[in-house]
Amino acid sequence: MVFSGLPFLFFFLPAFLLLYTIVRGRAKNIVLLLFSLFFYAWGEPLYIILMLVTTLVDYTAGRLMGRLDDKASEADEGSLKRKRRLILFCAVLVDLGLLGFFKYADMAVRAVNLLTGFFSSERVPFDLPGIALPIGISFYTFQSMSYTIDRYRGKVPVQKNYADYLTYVSMFPQLIAGPIVRYADVQRELKERHAGKEAFFIGFRRFLVGLFRKVLIANQMGALWDEIRTAEQISIPAAWLGLAAFTLQIYYDFSAYSDMAIGLGRMMGFHFLENFRYPLVADSVTEFWRRWHISLATWFRDYVYIPLGGNRKGLPRQVWNMFIVFFLTGLWHGAFPNYILWGLYQWFFLMLEKFFLLDKMKQWPKWCRHVYVLLQALPGFGLFYFEDLSAYGAYILKLFGAGAGSSLFTTDILWYAGNYLPQLLIACACAYPLVPWLKTKIAASQERTQRTISIICAMGLLLFFTLSVASLVRDTYNPFLYFRF
Repeated sequence: MVFSGLPFLFFFLPAFLLLYTIVRGRAKNIVLLLFSLFFYAWGEPLYIILMLVTTLVDYTAGRLMGRLDDKASEADEGSLKRKRRLILFCAVLVDLGLLGFFKYADMAVRAVNLLTGFFSSERVPFDLPGIALPIGISFYTFQSMSYTIDRYRGKVPVQKNYADYLTYVSMFPQLIAGPIVRYADVQRELKERHAGKEAFFIGFRRFLVGLFRKVLIANQMGALWDEIRTAEQISIPAAWLGLAAFTLQIYYDFSAYSDMAIGLGRMMGFHFLENFRYPLVADSVTEFWRRWHISLATWFRDYVYIPLGGNRKGLPRQVWNMFIVFFLTGLWHGAFPNYILWGLYQWFFLMLEKFFLLDKMKQWPKWCRHVYVLLQALPGFGLFYFEDLSAYGAYILKLFGAGAGSSLFTTDILWYAGNYLPQLLIACACAYPLVPWLKTKIAASQERTQRTISIICAMGLLLFFTLSVASLVRDTYNPFLYFRF
């Protein structure tokens, strides 16, 4: 089940909101938990067991650490630290073991087959396990791990109610594709939260904006990318337009899902942190990564980069720590070499900026810095898309008029741009912070003007919702890229 699907919009969400509004107090958590489990079971009921194991392990680890903390005055400090470290190690080992088995088993077998091929010409390759990837496993595993690690560090109290802990990990707004919500950010709201009419409508508006960005922008950019990618003959401009369309698709696909998740959370009284801050306006790769998938970037910063030493142990160690972070960032996204190469591609440009470009770039015009980031991002996201590296190489050649099925210039660019011109213009415009700018202008206007604008915005949202539903009814094309992660 996806947020942009008709079953969710017209059956699941209304039923949930009705029941959630009726009940009071702690019963809201029970409703949220039951609906969340049903939401996850809609696609893969068997894999609920896997999520239950992960949460039970981390919940138990937190309880055991809590018991040790209660005996701190009686126990030897060194022995206490060793026991807490052992509990953390076991919990993280189980979490990463489950994630590794279900997500990377095929990749490990491929690697073994490749390595054995170097040493034996008569090798018999191992068959791939072909294990289905549980939806959202990368997201909920990292969420659950954040609790155990923060509990070890003493940053969060022990959660003694397993149902509340399971509610935190499984709550459907962020279960499938984030943002990665840390326990520390919602621990108080798990016990008590308030969602008045104003907060509800703020969240509802945010959800509708996300739905619009997903259905009417991301899906349209995906359709354009598919047309160009599968064309037998494309020109250089069309090839670049295709990569631009895919970049816009993945940005709107994921940021729109985050919008809808944040909006749903707000409707229930949760305040999830922002996950995207207009990354396509960045004027350096360094800034881009401060704006893109913020919850994942900060997770790796706090739980990998800083524990490795961060920038505190000299420049060579910092470079190595950054290498590890972006290697793992790529690996987190998928069990194919292209994802790892995509992570290392980002690491290379970050290091290039750190040692050579950042100071020089300050002297460039802003538009020049912006173009540089886009020229870096487009081939990078192309690498993100093609799991077959030979197919990626063939497409890169088309960017420069080389390879089969490519040409310097034909009228195909006019056809693609003409057919998708409104969608392209809207996608490019919405990638810039126009909404915050408009909010500032509206806030500075007179009260009467604000009321008029509010009515116009409400009518606009109703129109967007109607168009989104009409598009969903009419088209069967409604992919969600981050299901693979």
